[in-house]
Amino acid sequence: MIASQAPSVLAADLTSSSKGKGIPFELGIASYTFRQFNLEETIAMTNRLGIKKLCLKSMHMPLESTPEELQSMAGKVREAGIDLYGAGVVYMRSAQEVDDGFAYAKHAGMKVIVGVPNHELLGQCDKKVKETGIMLAIHNHGPGDDVYPSPESVYEKVKDLDPRIGLCIDIGHTARIGLDPIKETARFMDRVLDLHIKDEDKAEETGQTIEIGRGVLDIPGFLEMLLKENYSRVVSFEYEKDAKDPLAGLAESLGYVRGVLKMIS
Repeated sequence: MIASQAPSVLAADLTSSSKGKGIPFELGIASYTFRQFNLEETIAMTNRLGIKKLCLKSMHMPLESTPEELQSMAGKVREAGIDLYGAGVVYMRSAQEVDDGFAYAKHAGMKVIVGVPNHELLGQCDKKVKETGIMLAIHNHGPGDDVYPSPESVYEKVKDLDPRIGLCIDIGHTARIGLDPIKETARFMDRVLDLHIKDEDKAEETGQTIEIGRGVLDIPGFLEMLLKENYSRVVSFEYEKDAKDPLAGLAESLGYVRGVLKMIS
């Protein structure tokens, strides 16, 4: 099992809670990182890293599950001491998919949907947010994404909607489209509801995820900006490299971020 193969990298430094140490946000994991593994393995690896915030993708908690199945799966996460704070990425291409997505999050007791709703469905999303109190953080996907390529493309569509509809800024995709993730995140901070942190081997369309600290993104500068802006939600790792063996690279990335935070806070 992969979880037994990862190095025990500074275990004492990989705790999840940053609050109370001068850091207003917490670290989490977007479960797409563990897309080759089942829910139980995902829970085990998340706990091994000391992370206590998890956003589940549909391969770990299928969208078509019954309410009872969703409650059971969500219960497994919470019984392990992990806050199942969100779902995503959830695509919403029809009115039915909007309704289904919010029902899914409600049955699982989630606070946030990281989603990609078609533009014409944003009015319906606004109504569902008001009905349920569940936040919708719209994810940008960079080059090749015709719906929400950049943080600004999200912001311009949601700025007049309920403030619980905002952005999940993916800093890797932001860099791949030729934008500065630090400036873009600070620019739209009033609507940032979630973040996906990663590094890229180059800030170009063909850029690929790499261990944080080995790539071209200014991660210390990004974290300093979050502290300056008093960002207080979740910063989730989405480590897309090494799908069959992600734990070592994810642990390295987490250790790098933890080390930077200790120095700058």
